[in-house]
Amino acid sequence: MSTAGTIIRGEGEGEHLWFAGGGVHIWKATAEETNGAFLLVEDRMTQGKTTPLHTHPNLDETLIVLEGEILVYAEGREHRVGPHGVAVAPRGDAHAFMVTSQSALILFLQTPGSGEAFYREASEPSTDENDAERPPDLDRLRAAAERHPDIIEILGPPPFEAAKEGAATAGS
Repeated sequence: MSTAGTIIRGEGEGEHLWFAGGGVHIWKATAEETNGAFLLVEDRMTQGKTTPLHTHPNLDETLIVLEGEILVYAEGREHRVGPHGVAVAPRGDAHAFMVTSQSALILFLQTPGSGEAFYREASEPSTDENDAERPPDLDRLRAAAERHPDIIEILGPPPFEAAKEGAATAGS
């Protein structure tokens, strides 16, 4: 018998966590609440937030853009995804994304909900509305990923041309 029940959360409702990869997560439905079926998280991010190239060996990940625009790297190409757009990365597929607009609000859905341990380890409570602008802590992100290889595997740096150009400019 399922222990999952109805979940209703409005705007701003849910646990607020600053994520070491950048941005503030608002947890809309946890694995415990869905009996492990899925994890649903709202992610508020600022321009330039970029994920490393990574894969989820045992999870499917769906990104739904509510506001702003992200650039998604999948299948060896860059794809622009704007409001009401969606990107689905099946388990095992390498992908990354970068916020290209001033800010972005996405929902990410992971099925099943077994990825929660990684996100909790790479996060801390958020109490400041400016936490979305905090710089990422990539060492903490990598360490959490290394402890959860069944959830996420970081394959390399961000694959985006814009990110590469920014890094080259910063290094000169």
